[in-house]
Amino acid sequence: MKSINSKNKAQQGFTLIELVVVIVILGILAVTAAPKFIDLQGDARGATLEGVKAAVETATAGVHAKSLIAGNDTVVKASNPTVSVAGSTIEIGSGWQDATADNFSDLLDIDTTNDFSVVAEGTSFFIYINGQTAPSVATPGTCHVRYIESTDTNSKPAITSLVTGC
Repeated sequence: MKSINSKNKAQQGFTLIELVVVIVILGILAVTAAPKFIDLQGDARGATLEGVKAAVETATAGVHAKSLIAGNDTVVKASNPTVSVAGSTIEIGSGWQDATADNFSDLLDIDTTNDFSVVAEGTSFFIYINGQTAPSVATPGTCHVRYIESTDTNSKPAITSLVTGC
């Protein structure tokens, strides 16, 4: 005769060991995956600035081509030559555009009130994302695109980007 208390009961739920193993595995995954997702914003800023650099290079080549067509490639900056590109008047010198904030904010059609800032200093200017530290010639900092005017008709302007630390 069978005892009333010895019913066969099916196991319900997980054991404590199984729960601990699952928690440990999830913890390991979180530790290895989290750093890849934490810096997505910096990566996005860096990619945006690389795109801005490409736009500056393209715009520079277009302005230089229009300047060559207009015969301004040997005209010095002091005589204030200009070319018209997409309804904007671009100041040039030696066939390349001058490093002014107006030249590039108009030419690139970038939003300098909300998204980007342009800082011009002497013969160079910087484009950086708003909210980042403003670079300068003395302390270029990080996370910017820099344009340095050409010194003569035979050399292109220097266009560089520094996207570390964005």
